[in-house]
Amino acid sequence: MIVAACSGDDDAAGAATADSSAPALTAIAVQPATTPPAPTTEAPTTEAPTTAPTTAAPTTVEERPLQILVTNDDGVGSAGIDAVVEALRSLDGVEVTVVAPATQQSGTGGSTTDGAVEAVETTTASGFPAIAVEGFPADSVIWAIDGGGIDVVPDLVVSGINEGQNLGPVVDLSGTVGAARAAATRGIPSIAISQGFSATEGGEPDFEAGAKVLLDYLAAELDSIVDTDPEFVVNINVPTCAAGTTVRGVVEVPSEATGDIGLALTSQDCSSVGDAPPTEVAAFTAGYATITEVSPIPTPAA
Repeated sequence: MIVAACSGDDDAAGAATADSSAPALTAIAVQPATTPPAPTTEAPTTEAPTTAPTTAAPTTVEERPLQILVTNDDGVGSAGIDAVVEALRSLDGVEVTVVAPATQQSGTGGSTTDGAVEAVETTTASGFPAIAVEGFPADSVIWAIDGGGIDVVPDLVVSGINEGQNLGPVVDLSGTVGAARAAATRGIPSIAISQGFSATEGGEPDFEAGAKVLLDYLAAELDSIVDTDPEFVVNINVPTCAAGTTVRGVVEVPSEATGDIGLALTSQDCSSVGDAPPTEVAAFTAGYATITEVSPIPTPAA
């Protein structure tokens, strides 16, 4: 099922054999993944402009709407996926399809289900039509693409917006990244986007800030990632800033596969001063949104 929108919350996943005669919501078997391409070299460190987000629409593909599949790991009814869906719906020349886990699946990495998974029709928090898959985040992508759960091949997969940052040594634990990796190993460009935990006790993630960074990125980079064989997953992490402060900018930095998980999960200080640190966790903690290139397969255990 695909829904048009023209105006307006993780191990390698497996391939399933599509059954073109089966109804869209039948159970689909899940099998091992294909071998992904090798990762690229580290991205250069650059600081993005501090101007307001651009609202230019994405370029259509071959004079047809751009097909974007949205998924996540916090569950189809979460606030983060709702924020990203509504942001993408504001773009012209885009058709959005939502296929996501039925329930919270944080910390499941690229796990997949042995055997079949079930899927049912539902909606996002704002009422946009969606499909809920009874399985892991990667299962949602496999069901949609390999299993023929949707009737188009996506030009792009966006996974998120996750509640809590997924950067540095946390990446391989992330179901948000796991779903994006499942897409990349199937030759589909993918973006994982996450919002930092609130700096205030009991505070909510600032998903609006994350959505703005995503739209900025798409306006600047979409042409370079669509219609290309992905060698990496774009991993975006956006701080949730304390009241009276804002995200200090956007930096492209190398991904940190190792390090202190506790440090990677600390709150962000958007009131900090000085230049952006050249490393991922330090830049994020200092109030910068970070963009990294993540391998489509998890880092091998030491």
